[in-house]
Amino acid sequence: MTKNQPSSTPVAALPDSEWDSLRAVFAERSTFTPEYQTFLRHLREARHKAGLTQVEVGQRLGVAQAIISKCERGERRLDVVELRAYCAALGVSYLIFLAELESSLSPGTHTE
Repeated sequence: MTKNQPSSTPVAALPDSEWDSLRAVFAERSTFTPEYQTFLRHLREARHKAGLTQVEVGQRLGVAQAIISKCERGERRLDVVELRAYCAALGVSYLIFLAELESSLSPGTHTE
């Protein structure tokens, strides 16, 4: 497969109710959805488990503590590249973080 060709891996089949939930999150694009609040909780918990303050995470990433605070409160959204860097600053595997988040977001398990 060349660099620009799409993967031949099929998209996972999801029940209609799960697609409806995903569409709603994507359409709303809000930091106030239960799913995004679960993500923010995971960010904070990962930092606490790492034994780091927001100041220390900010120093590792070269940003002010206020930026870390805004990310953890949902005032500033993280993109996937920033999340990867955030996880690295915590010494947490990005893939494990995502797997744990996905587990929390499984139908019926996310919280506000």
